[in-house]
Amino acid sequence: INCLDDNVRVELGKSTDIAGESSLISLEHAVKDLKEGKIDVLVTAPINKDNVQSEKFNFPGHTEYLTQESKSKKSLMLMVSENLKVGVATTHLPLNKVPEEITEELILEKLRIMNKSLIQDFRIRKPKIAVLGLNPHAGDNGLLGTEEVDIIIPAINKAKEEDILALGPYAADGFFGSDNFKKVDAILAMYHDQGLTPFKALAFNSGVNYTAGLDFIRTSPGHGTAYEITGLGKASEISFRNAIYLACDIYRSRTEYQEISADPLKHYEISDKESDQQ
Repeated sequence: INCLDDNVRVELGKSTDIAGESSLISLEHAVKDLKEGKIDVLVTAPINKDNVQSEKFNFPGHTEYLTQESKSKKSLMLMVSENLKVGVATTHLPLNKVPEEITEELILEKLRIMNKSLIQDFRIRKPKIAVLGLNPHAGDNGLLGTEEVDIIIPAINKAKEEDILALGPYAADGFFGSDNFKKVDAILAMYHDQGLTPFKALAFNSGVNYTAGLDFIRTSPGHGTAYEITGLGKASEISFRNAIYLACDIYRSRTEYQEISADPLKHYEISDKESDQQ
């Protein structure tokens, strides 16, 4: 299926303006078809975040663009493999801007999205979520930073009040180094590389990027454009294939969940005349 009316000259392994324009046109067509109900799920291929920039696309990546296009206006980048699910509180953001973005409200919002997605999209009845700290050693009780004490722990406590089983905060290095990640259903990291570095170390070729929280389903392979191996026969298809399978699985799970959760009883309004007769 070609979304473009014109023939596009593709230069393998090179970033070109026409490639960026074509990527955006394809994405716009896909989102339009999603909104019109012509397709059920969206699986995006990697894009060059630099050459796709334009007046229409002023976003650091797919995730932010699709969040704006959704009805919910809220999302969570959730990396998914067979045995590991890692979400990030902040996405494509310079590291020096992360601390100012970490708020109690943000963490609570991401925990709500993660918890709901684990229940309806992955059919986990009572998800157990580990929350990582922002600072080394999770702040060491304020010695290495106060965000854990002032922001993250209060957010976790509020999540528990909403019946979300959130645990932590944990120091990221010790958490992954001790295999504690195997004891929970999902992990919420505070920033991009804190979550994606261990995830890709463990599941680079098989991992999938899922955008939880949207009113539609979107997945993508867990890697970038990889221009450096273009045409060399080294690229693996596993992550892309898994992205397609996961999108279909989530669609089925969400549909079943909505059917089960729907009120089976019909609702009737009694008119004033009927009330008088009773």
